[in-house]
Amino acid sequence: MGNKIRLGIVGFGNLGKGAIEAIKQTDDMELVAVFTRRDPKDLRLDEENIKALHISDAENYQHDIDVMLLCSGSATDLPEQTPQFAKLFNTVDSFDTHAKIPEFYQTVDQVASKSETTSIISVGWDPGLFSTNRILADAILPNGENYTFWGKGLSQGHSDAIRRVNGVKNGVQYTIPSEQAIDKVRSGNNPKLSTAEKHHRVCFVVAEEGADKTAIENEIKTMPNYFADYHTEVHFISEEELERNHSKAPHGGFMIRGGQTGLDNKHIYEFSLKLDSNPEFTASVLVAYARAAYRLNQDKQYGAKTVFDVAPSYISPRLPDELRRDFL
Repeated sequence: MGNKIRLGIVGFGNLGKGAIEAIKQTDDMELVAVFTRRDPKDLRLDEENIKALHISDAENYQHDIDVMLLCSGSATDLPEQTPQFAKLFNTVDSFDTHAKIPEFYQTVDQVASKSETTSIISVGWDPGLFSTNRILADAILPNGENYTFWGKGLSQGHSDAIRRVNGVKNGVQYTIPSEQAIDKVRSGNNPKLSTAEKHHRVCFVVAEEGADKTAIENEIKTMPNYFADYHTEVHFISEEELERNHSKAPHGGFMIRGGQTGLDNKHIYEFSLKLDSNPEFTASVLVAYARAAYRLNQDKQYGAKTVFDVAPSYISPRLPDELRRDFL
């Protein structure tokens, strides 16, 4: 197949580990190195020919890596890391703080345009695949309403946000959709639903020894962009219980649009996902869009991009005539 697209990974949490698995399933991409803020000797890669390096060494690999997958958290890491790495590399990230995406885009676009790199931001399933389906549904059924339900599942971004709270040793968060609300939407009546009516959030937290649990609970429940607008439960558990009952990361959800054509014809457009592993699936989306970042850069399409700017053929390893023959 010719030269492979050379990838690097920044961050070796669940998403970074999922990216390694996703790259293994491709024939046109290869992993060069994993970059971490920890001591690289502590990384258990179990992969031959792949380097584990400190994040400070990344700048020395500018000519060895075609696209850098940024697999760090949205809460505090990606707002700093994406602009930093976009100066040197084509990048793909999974920035998922929806309210801050416009300003994040502007910051990254300024850097990447100047550096003649291509940075695809906010890639994953939401934002990402759900976002694309919102646009399609809205364009096809302009007389209608979009609804998004997440879960039941473990949210990577919200769990990361919990773990950043002072006094929290570890923790996870589950997003629980309201079955009653979903049924109302599927009826085609386009109900008005508040944020709190559509979901509630359940947190399982391991506190540091001696930490103020009341303060932790209050900080979680009042956190803007993550928990403040939802009914949120916080449960304190042991580290053993977290490992035993909450080590897997299932997730999924529904993007639904109820629309009307003519005088009284109702239509439901629905896209759904049911995932055994949220990080492995999200990483698989990142890897597919790394292919697009490389191709867009080859076409001199510099700057920040979103899934809205990427044609489906750019993320596929298949040739155009193959796509037309097998998928059209």
